[in-house]
Amino acid sequence: MRPDILNPLFAETGTLDGVGPKLARPLGKLGLTRVRDLAYHLPERFVTRRPVDDLDQAGEGEQIVVALTPSEHRAARSGRGPYRVLAHDSAGNVCALTYFGRASYTAKKQLPVGEKRWVAGRLDRYGDMLQIVHPDHVSEAGDATLGHLCEPVYALSEGLTQPRLAGLVGQALERLPDLPEWIEPGQRAARDWPDWRRALAQAHRGEDSAARDRLAYDELLAKSLALMLVRADNRRRRGQPLAGDGRLRERLELPFPLTGAQTRSIAEIEGDLGQEAPMLRLLQGDVGAGKTVVALHAMLIAVEAGRQAALLAPTEILARQHFETLRAMLRPTGAEIALLTGRDKGRARESILMGLMDGTIDVVVGTHAIFQDSVAYRDLALVVIDEQHRFGVAQRLQLAAKGRRTPHTLAMTATPIPRTLTLAQYGEMDVSRLDEMPPGRQPIDTRVVAQERLADVVEAVGRHVAGGQQAYWVCPMVREHESEDIAAAEARHAALQDRFGDGVVLVHGQLAPERKDAAMARFAAGEAKLLVATTVIEVGVDVPAATLMVIEQAERFGLAQLHQLRGRVGRGSEKSTCLLLRGDALSETGRERLALMRETQDGFRLAEEDLRLRGGGELLGTRQSGDTPFRVATLDQIQRLLPLAHDDARLLMERDGGLEGERGSAARVLLYLFERDWGVQLLRGG
Repeated sequence: MRPDILNPLFAETGTLDGVGPKLARPLGKLGLTRVRDLAYHLPERFVTRRPVDDLDQAGEGEQIVVALTPSEHRAARSGRGPYRVLAHDSAGNVCALTYFGRASYTAKKQLPVGEKRWVAGRLDRYGDMLQIVHPDHVSEAGDATLGHLCEPVYALSEGLTQPRLAGLVGQALERLPDLPEWIEPGQRAARDWPDWRRALAQAHRGEDSAARDRLAYDELLAKSLALMLVRADNRRRRGQPLAGDGRLRERLELPFPLTGAQTRSIAEIEGDLGQEAPMLRLLQGDVGAGKTVVALHAMLIAVEAGRQAALLAPTEILARQHFETLRAMLRPTGAEIALLTGRDKGRARESILMGLMDGTIDVVVGTHAIFQDSVAYRDLALVVIDEQHRFGVAQRLQLAAKGRRTPHTLAMTATPIPRTLTLAQYGEMDVSRLDEMPPGRQPIDTRVVAQERLADVVEAVGRHVAGGQQAYWVCPMVREHESEDIAAAEARHAALQDRFGDGVVLVHGQLAPERKDAAMARFAAGEAKLLVATTVIEVGVDVPAATLMVIEQAERFGLAQLHQLRGRVGRGSEKSTCLLLRGDALSETGRERLALMRETQDGFRLAEEDLRLRGGGELLGTRQSGDTPFRVATLDQIQRLLPLAHDDARLLMERDGGLEGERGSAARVLLYLFERDWGVQLLRGG
């Protein structure tokens, strides 16, 4: 149970002054639903404004505070145009205060003609006229509080303003309780870190690196401690030692020999499965590196030992494709496999549930449906989780609870993770890496093409499909957005369908499952030659016949994403091509990323470079469903502070009595504060 001292922080934002249903909506879009969320909604940057006597003293692009007297209000001729208030300074210089949308109502109230006001904002030029667009503050003349403002700038959503959000953050900070100190005293003293309450207040007031580092360290310590609790809990549990006799694996008729990396990983997994302590291992490998075959060997060891295995996939498409692949591989062995998704109903579902309960089904593949309350197993001994970053620890534990004893767990990811971040995300797991590709796989010819050559690319795709080959066309979003010029899959599909006819199909995450499956079935059968899609095909689509991929506006993707998308082609011995279409406004970082894609197909090297160029957010799956990693800690802080936090957590667990005692009690508060309380629950239920 959450400690009472944290209750003020976990109160809903509706308990703050001025927050009703109307304001709660834009707050909710930012994930700010509780007082704690506001307290940790740290500024993106700070603006320092300089007071000037007149506009001659200010430079264009500068943040200033100046006294202005409105002389005229000008409404737009059309309803969508800007509303301008012309005002002059003490020297007679004219400046337009420009407002868009509903903000014009504010301008009419705040800026009466002939009455001097102090205006704070960024001075720019529109044509021949100076202007301040949407002034940040307007105050009556003589109010000196606007001078020398150092003001936080927060991420906003529509319906929120900086002053409104800053006021709510201020209310949240006033409610902060005095929490016990969880950082080891020597660690804190050596770095001159403030206490928790003061650190949060200082982080909202200005650029205080010590305060920010303290808050980041708290988050990293909570994560490290929670993962250690998972690992410790796992080692205390009694699992089922699995010793396969090899009779089923000997019957496999694989079309290719195992690589050295696959053989090594299978041996590591077999060693883990033979122990009573449940396995908790992560299998990393590029698309096409052979993770499924390694998982198949692990599942057959469980079946040879008279137990059951389950494979959990994040999407129905991926679950169905895993099922088809594994069913074909398992056919010579005689092992029974079934597919269970949320779409299965009626007698078919009941038959599968009965087979899992009585043990006639050896292996089940499915989505989250396989760990619902209605699903029971005779003896589940191994859980394989594909695309681990899509799931949280809590979901993994739900599935683990389905066994008589704690099942062994093998998690897989096709996202190569830099070694510097593996500890942050998977600190509770042992790691196996598939760092070599199967023999005979041809390198993918990767080229960068300017977007202005789109017509030539379309013609090349036409020649490709006319020759009987298949191709992918990937866009960064589903449909066009009014405010952004981003290639959209729906529009591209319509244009390509006009050009090539019904042989073009569309797949994206917002389509109904039946439509996605139908499109994929046509493509897999070779009836459709061109598949237009978003990154929904980043994982979960395996059609080796496709030997050409076009990725539109490739600069909008990270290296890890581009690499995984590229891995959809070139699965066999045929020559394959990936065309990266780049936009005109390409940054230096964007150019470097695309150049690296041409230079190497080593996913682990690309992951390290992506970390250097973009930061760790995408690699850590920050916006994926599941266990959200870091809200406060930046990449730089992760690299600097994570080793310290990891060592501190280990000392707490091994030397300082774990979660008992004075510091242990404070650490419990920390875990609940960062919602890692599943670590505490594990400790209690161990």
